[in-house]
Amino acid sequence: MTPPIPNPRQTQSYIRDLLRSHGLMPKAKLGQNFLVDLNLLEIILTNAELSEKDSVLEVGTGTGSLTARLANLAGAVTSVELDLDFHRLAKESLNWRENVQLIYADILAGKNELRSEVVRRWEEFSIERKCERKKLIANLPYAVATPVIANLLISDIEIERMVVMVQWEMAERLVAVPGTKDYSSLAVLTQSLADVKVIRKLGPGVFWPPPAVDSAIVLIQPNPEKRQRIDSPLKFREFLRNLYTHRRKNLRQAIVGWPTGKLDKQKVDELIASLGMDGSQRAEMLSLNDHYRLYSQFCQVF
Repeated sequence: MTPPIPNPRQTQSYIRDLLRSHGLMPKAKLGQNFLVDLNLLEIILTNAELSEKDSVLEVGTGTGSLTARLANLAGAVTSVELDLDFHRLAKESLNWRENVQLIYADILAGKNELRSEVVRRWEEFSIERKCERKKLIANLPYAVATPVIANLLISDIEIERMVVMVQWEMAERLVAVPGTKDYSSLAVLTQSLADVKVIRKLGPGVFWPPPAVDSAIVLIQPNPEKRQRIDSPLKFREFLRNLYTHRRKNLRQAIVGWPTGKLDKQKVDELIASLGMDGSQRAEMLSLNDHYRLYSQFCQVF
């Protein structure tokens, strides 16, 4: 094993020079915006609460800046990168670390599915390194942030926590409350399975190149007691997606015109009334518990 070397300070000038020396440029379509505020990296690591018992999944290796810091604290780090050039770049500085495995792949096999090969290798590496907990710690590329978080939450993988950087707009959606414009199926699903907290709002200037929008560091901690109430998180997600397909419709209209086939109006009215709900109200006005009650009532119908 190569002896440890100090991690270079991932300042804007360092990253710019590093990429230039390799003939690389950040790709906007892949969400390649690199965090250059070192204090914010420390905030991420503090909230990650890492030890040698932890096996970390990082999505978006980039230059390997966060990867190296994760490896200093965690027992194992599995970092996934879609861009082959950046995957090769990260290997130059990280390949000597025994507790790091770098994977060149798309974390998603499709919008609704994590890539099984990546999950399998993460699981095997966790066992090999004798890790007891799994965590997602990542500056998530904007295009995959929602499906990565949602698919991990509904999976059978026992995630202890997620500390992620996402677009501010998504952070608002994750913590939204009933009756607000950001309250949607994502908020209901996430908050029904986990406790969610925005740690810090980030301006574009803490990244290079700066994105066009604000970002946020978000802490998501799956809650076993919440999850126990839901018989099938996968079916619950599908129910919520269909319920919010036409979010401006009221409950009666949304359920009668269900995407998988229209239902009998009288039967729908009876089932909604049995819950003590008003069929003329919209789903975005319902509490988390009301969404669950509605799902429990209708899950056998669809």
